[in-house]
Amino acid sequence: MLISGKDLLAVAAANDFAVPAFNVSDYSMLRAIVEIAEEKQAPLIIAIHPNEIANLGWDVMPSVIQIARKASVPVAIHWDHGADYEQILQAIQGGFTSVMIDGSLLPFEENVAITKKVVDAAHAVGVSVEGELGTIGKTDTYAESGADSIVYTVPADAVSFVERTGVDSLAIAIGTRHGIYPSDLQPELKLDLLEEINRVVEVPLVLHGGSNNPDAEIGQAAHSGVNKINISSDIKIAYYDREREILQDAQLREPDAIQPPCRAALKEVAAQKIDLFGAAGKAALY
Repeated sequence: MLISGKDLLAVAAANDFAVPAFNVSDYSMLRAIVEIAEEKQAPLIIAIHPNEIANLGWDVMPSVIQIARKASVPVAIHWDHGADYEQILQAIQGGFTSVMIDGSLLPFEENVAITKKVVDAAHAVGVSVEGELGTIGKTDTYAESGADSIVYTVPADAVSFVERTGVDSLAIAIGTRHGIYPSDLQPELKLDLLEEINRVVEVPLVLHGGSNNPDAEIGQAAHSGVNKINISSDIKIAYYDREREILQDAQLREPDAIQPPCRAALKEVAAQKIDLFGAAGKAALY
């Protein structure tokens, strides 16, 4: 069942859980996350980053839309970290039901302006919008973009941002980073800051950089106002680590022998995230 991000997250907010937003970069991964969402009867966000659509190609979108429509659970298709207005329009035209405009590295007033412009266009055609305030950190140059130093979201600024832009959800910075943490960098979420933001901001909150963080902290965040958690690196590592193992057999060459075990490995990690976020069985609420 294909629905908007706003409708998907409204139920999560009302019932105190987080919807997983799994990034996919090929059709095999797409199949795996939809399969596990159906098995766990969990709502799902299919997240696709501009780099990922560049790899997939725009011609894949009719298939993504079809698989979402046919799914036995509610699904939103989300444009992740949109860079500019023109890119957002292309995503809307391509069939995304939710878009993110990432103006987090801009000065506050510029972030407000571009986000409001996107909201006006997207809401006119029933597409929901996620904005971002504060900066997610980065772990290396390979992961999605982020700041060298995290700029934590200021609660009063978050209130103003939501009121002035009309966003449907807000990605906040409370200590996460994109990618996988090196051994000399330990993740630590400011859960007290999350609680403070949640008290004053009425829209669902979003946590980017959900991979490679302690389960206890992520699980608490999912019950403290965060209703969407982005997972990319964790599922991709599971998928490709399994593929590397399989390809030790030099005789293997057919995708139907190589990809199913990779999907199984991805699904095992995704299932654990679904349970951690409290999303298992919640499809019945829609």
